[in-house]
Amino acid sequence: MADWIFTPLGSPRRIAYLAKSEYFTGTGLNGTFQRTFFAQTGQVPIDRTSANAAENAISTAKRLLNEGRLVGLYPEGTRSPDARLYRGKTGVARIALHTGTPIIPVGVVGTDKVCRPGKKEWRRHRVTVKFGEPIDPADFGRSGDADAERALTDHLMQQIQALTGQQYVDEYAPRHKR
Repeated sequence: MADWIFTPLGSPRRIAYLAKSEYFTGTGLNGTFQRTFFAQTGQVPIDRTSANAAENAISTAKRLLNEGRLVGLYPEGTRSPDARLYRGKTGVARIALHTGTPIIPVGVVGTDKVCRPGKKEWRRHRVTVKFGEPIDPADFGRSGDADAERALTDHLMQQIQALTGQQYVDEYAPRHKR
């Protein structure tokens, strides 16, 4: 839950993250604070309620990359319920293959201790952010090739696992949460 706070601290460039649009629509003092906070920390609102939610997210990420911005995406698509690393969804690979943009794997260790899954309280704990070597999407195939998307995603998850030492689970995290 806290990865998006710690990752930018180790990056020399500002990272734009895709955030659910509800974070930007609150009212009153809390809504104003939340909207300002998310906007100032590089969050970009996306609508996740429509049937085209995944395509909206991919389109927004492509636009940001074309503007020369750095985009932070979570290949698992959700928070890990138990600090293990789950199978990645192919959205990151689809974007990289379409735009030709290299993927920089990032491993973040310790945030599960700062903000434990399912809890709201935060604790002091050491957090380590590790950046891996860029992955050239051209090494995996072409845009629109489902096999290339899966291979690139699986390679990315292997790189993240190497950076974090997390146990890998070859299933999607949302299925595990159920």
